[in-house]
Amino acid sequence: MKVTVDEDKCCGAGNCVLIAPEVFDQREDDGIVILLDATPAPGQYDAVREAAAVCPGAAIEVSED
Repeated sequence: MKVTVDEDKCCGAGNCVLIAPEVFDQREDDGIVILLDATPAPGQYDAVREAAAVCPGAAIEVSED
């Protein structure tokens, strides 16, 4: 799995951080997503997929390798 984020689409809702805190964080000043791990471990795949699915800005892209 490879994860990418589009900061321009991020609205700072923070759902991704709540669902997969090992993979996503937010900037302190504006809440925009920070990608902590572009290639998460298999045990995190379900959470990453869920984070991408619920992202209101569609800022998270997941590609399955």
